[in-house]
Amino acid sequence: MAQENCAHGAPRERFARPPTGFRRWSPNLLRTERAAAAFAGLPQGATVPGQLLAAIKEAAPLIGVSPRLVHAVDWLFRFTQPQDWQPGSRPIVWPSARMQQEALGLSPAQAKVINRSLIELGLISMKDSPNGKRYGKRDPKGRIIEAYGFDLSPLAARYAEFRRLAEQGRAERLAMGRLRRRATIAKKAIVQILETVAEYGLDGEEWAALRRDSAAIGAALKAVERSDEMEVGVISLERRQRLAREQLETLLGVVDSSPKGPENQPHYNNYKPTSYPQEDTVIAAKGCNGGGEGPDPSQPRQEKRKRSEKGMVHGIAPDELAQLAPKLRSYLHRPSPTWPEITDAADWLRTDLGISKPLWGDACLTLGRELAAVALAVVSTKDPAHFTVSPGGYFHGMVTKARAGELHLERTIWALRRADRPETRLRQTRQDRG
Repeated sequence: MAQENCAHGAPRERFARPPTGFRRWSPNLLRTERAAAAFAGLPQGATVPGQLLAAIKEAAPLIGVSPRLVHAVDWLFRFTQPQDWQPGSRPIVWPSARMQQEALGLSPAQAKVINRSLIELGLISMKDSPNGKRYGKRDPKGRIIEAYGFDLSPLAARYAEFRRLAEQGRAERLAMGRLRRRATIAKKAIVQILETVAEYGLDGEEWAALRRDSAAIGAALKAVERSDEMEVGVISLERRQRLAREQLETLLGVVDSSPKGPENQPHYNNYKPTSYPQEDTVIAAKGCNGGGEGPDPSQPRQEKRKRSEKGMVHGIAPDELAQLAPKLRSYLHRPSPTWPEITDAADWLRTDLGISKPLWGDACLTLGRELAAVALAVVSTKDPAHFTVSPGGYFHGMVTKARAGELHLERTIWALRRADRPETRLRQTRQDRG
């Protein structure tokens, strides 16, 4: 009776069998295995194995492959040889688990997660040996005669898909670039209309609503990453700009083009159009001090007027900013850029400086894209030892000052101009030697 109640006497078939250690099948794993089994050499359109690796790198962001996984594929790819990608062979590599962990800086658990992710994403397959180890042999000509490990042939099976996705990604980036330029043009046109309305004293709730709506749409567009969504906002901005322009033309057709009274005349000598009212946009003579932190009095007025016609922002033209900020210049395609090209280059430069996308968006919202690009270019000219914490922290401080109306970039710009002059550099060299 005691033997019947004993666990050793219980029927074994009622209990689950011990785990075998074999890999569990899943729908994705089965599809990947099928693709690997159909390998017949390099796919159509590919002449060298490196094209497969380039295709997966381009398509990675569109299929949810993280940079860490791309790096893992790149590392495995290094173990293959050209003959492995020929018909009748299989691109199988067999680096040990320890080698993979050390090369990629992974723990054993992390390495397992990486490998499983590559399999589930259909990028590699696994050919397991009877004893579960990875190993392989090549003949004297380097051809694989036996191999167990990572099978990279699914990359060949998906080459056409990767190329198609990469092309879609390029088209999407081009479309987003065109839409951003259209949005910039529409926003600037609306600012110009509102400034004209203010000059002529044309009051009305519709103008206040135009300012609020255009600012809200512009802020929302900064977070948009899809061209179809971007297009909706851009069309909305352009429609508001067009209707406002028509209304302004109608009003100016029935009012005197020159407002009555000297107090209503536009002050063309001091007025500098800007969409950033929190900034001081007029550099007054009283702002200059003995340290030279202000406009150079030796600069002719005619030259200032000429630059203004070229599209100056906060006292600086886009080509001059590119000259003063070499790191920004490296992201430009020509020596005489436009402001939209400057702002696009600044968006690329911010990643090198460690400035996050949310902080950059906050700066654009506070300063405007063009002035934010000027501020970021200034940060890029600083020596790394200049920063207490990081370039991002320094830039954050500039944005905070701008929000409080305490940022005066014109002083820094003039300091950069003086430092860029040959005579200033020669004098500084002599001081250093002395």
